[in-house]
Amino acid sequence: MTRPATTAMTRVFVARMVGLPVLGPDGEHIGRVRDAVSAVSVGPRPPRVLGLVVGVGSRRRIFVPMLRITAIDAGAVTLTTGQVNLRPFAQRPNEVLVVGEMLDAGVRIVDKQTDATVADVLMEHARSRDWLITRLAVTERLGVLGRRGPVQVLPWAAISGLSLAEEGQGTEQLLATFEDMRPADVARALLDLPTRRRFDVADGLDDARLADVLEELPNDEQRDLLRHLASERAADVLEAMDPDDAADLLADLPDPESEQLLGLMEPEDSQSVRRLLTYSADTAGGMMTPEPIVLAPDATVAEALARVRNPDITPALASMVFVCRPPSATPTGRYLGCVHAQRLLREAPFELVAGVLDAELTRLDPDASLTEVTRYFATYNLVCGPVIDENDHLLGAVTVDDVLDHLLPEDWRSQDPDPTTTGGLRIPEAALPNPGAAKGAPRA
Repeated sequence: MTRPATTAMTRVFVARMVGLPVLGPDGEHIGRVRDAVSAVSVGPRPPRVLGLVVGVGSRRRIFVPMLRITAIDAGAVTLTTGQVNLRPFAQRPNEVLVVGEMLDAGVRIVDKQTDATVADVLMEHARSRDWLITRLAVTERLGVLGRRGPVQVLPWAAISGLSLAEEGQGTEQLLATFEDMRPADVARALLDLPTRRRFDVADGLDDARLADVLEELPNDEQRDLLRHLASERAADVLEAMDPDDAADLLADLPDPESEQLLGLMEPEDSQSVRRLLTYSADTAGGMMTPEPIVLAPDATVAEALARVRNPDITPALASMVFVCRPPSATPTGRYLGCVHAQRLLREAPFELVAGVLDAELTRLDPDASLTEVTRYFATYNLVCGPVIDENDHLLGAVTVDDVLDHLLPEDWRSQDPDPTTTGGLRIPEAALPNPGAAKGAPRA
């Protein structure tokens, strides 16, 4: 039986959710809320709520992502589907149990520099569709007897003691937290760290991981981190980066510094980077990667699909296979055409790629401007395009992410992607949590 419609909440105190029934779209009972799971905070930005821990049956607890939740109201949490993953919940290193770990935690009120205790946690539905922990309900500790003052609801940034960016948190804990995070998320977290701790994390990451993170940082932070590294390690990290990203970074350094690092790199790696440095950064030649998927005309569709499946190749680069005469390393032999990944999926595995070529697709000139490249992608609805020289040699491929990097403002990586602001948030007094009830809330 479907429940009557109620007004969905956009702000809710987590402790008050504990015990609420979790229902499917048709009102079927799935379980009850036991906790909420948030990402670890690594700075002043409000952490994101990842999902809910739901008790199913007498002992089993499962994880339900926030994207599966269609509404939260005073009587229940409603999911978009009645089908849930019954695998037992296991907390990851980069996750925090809100009720189990944040409630009753000791913190400090930044303005007053006084000790306080977390009584409840407010999560809010942002315009980005994420749920964020925007405010904390805290009780200030008064006097030596441990008396507690009235409940205050303060912005996340007004409280210290819950962020990994603060003193007392070891580099090992940061590295463990970052282990399962995407490079772009690690890069954003690094921006919230003090410079010294940022360098400590860089020293603890392996070359390949640091290269991935470095590619996601703003230019100034890239240069600072690279200069912190010893020259030999800096060269190793540059070798692990995508050649176009390494070329962009070296182009921002003074010529003597750039030349020194190029000299320390392996010749096969430095050669492709040097070739990219001959082009202006805002041209097809400057944006392209010199390592697209290149096959000979006698390769089969099965071979092409095997190359496309390589998890180290980005989705944009994997969308197109280029067919050329030997040699296959860029600059290649004569360019014959390309095969779109969708076409490969429609062909028999034993067919030759030479028989399914798109030889009519317009090619990009290495000196094509950013405007021309942008129009090219918009005109042909592509996410990847070949860069060909006047002698019909494939030089590389431009992908849509390279174009976006140049279209966005220079400081886009350091801007907060969450459009919400909570400084002017007013919460009715009736919505304040009951500290006693919060203290006795079930633990995960």
